[in-house]
Amino acid sequence: MNPSRAFLGAFALAAVADLVFLAVGSDAGHTVAKPLLMPLLAAHAYVRGAPRLLLAALLFGWGGDVLLLSDAEPAFLAGMASFAAGHVCYLVLFKRYGGFKGDGAARTAPRARTALLALAYATALVTTVALLWPDLPADLRVPVAGYSALLTAMAFGAVTRFGLLAGLGGALFMLSDTLIATGVAEWPQPPRPDFWIMLTYAAAQLLLVRGTPTVVQTPPAPKALVTN
Repeated sequence: MNPSRAFLGAFALAAVADLVFLAVGSDAGHTVAKPLLMPLLAAHAYVRGAPRLLLAALLFGWGGDVLLLSDAEPAFLAGMASFAAGHVCYLVLFKRYGGFKGDGAARTAPRARTALLALAYATALVTTVALLWPDLPADLRVPVAGYSALLTAMAFGAVTRFGLLAGLGGALFMLSDTLIATGVAEWPQPPRPDFWIMLTYAAAQLLLVRGTPTVVQTPPAPKALVTN
C-alpha cells in the first residue's frame, strides 16, 4: 500500500476511534487515541513531501493535544502556547509559499475579496472576544484574547494564501477553539462538547494538510545582470 494512504488511513481510524470514545464517555480511550492523531497526520504529510513548517505546525499541535488532556490551568496555558507556536509556523508557511504559483510566478489575490475576508475575520474576532471577556477567568482573559488574534490571523492567511481547502481548515480550527473557550467561560454547552471539539479540530488539521501544496517553490531568484 502507498505509505501516504496508509498513514492517512491510520489517522482516519484513530480519529474515528477517538470520536467513538468521546461519544460513549470513555476518558481512557480518548487519552490513548488523541495523542496518535497529529503524529499520524504528520507522517502522512511527510511522505507526501510537505514543507517542514507544516510538519512543525502539526507537531506543536500534538504538544497542545497532550497538554490539554489535563484539566489543570498551567497545562491549559502551556497547551495554548504550543498551539500558538503551531499557528506561527502556519503563518510563516503561508507567507513563504502562499504568494507564488507552482512555476514560481507571482500570484495576487483579488483585493476586494481579500478586504471583505479581512473585515469578516476581524469582526468574528472582536465579537467573540467581546462576548467571552466578562465570563472568562480574569487571569485567562489576555492570553485567550492574544491567542484568538493569532488563530484568526492563521485562518485568514490560510484562505487568502492557500485557497478554499486550507481556508475551510482554518475556519474549522477557529470553531473548535471557540467551543473550548465557551467551555472555559462556562457557557451552555452542547451534549458531549469534547466530541464536537475533536471533530472540528481533526477535520481542520486534515484540511490544512490537504490544502498545502506538496511541492512548493520559493520565488525565483533575480537574474544576474549580464554585461558585454
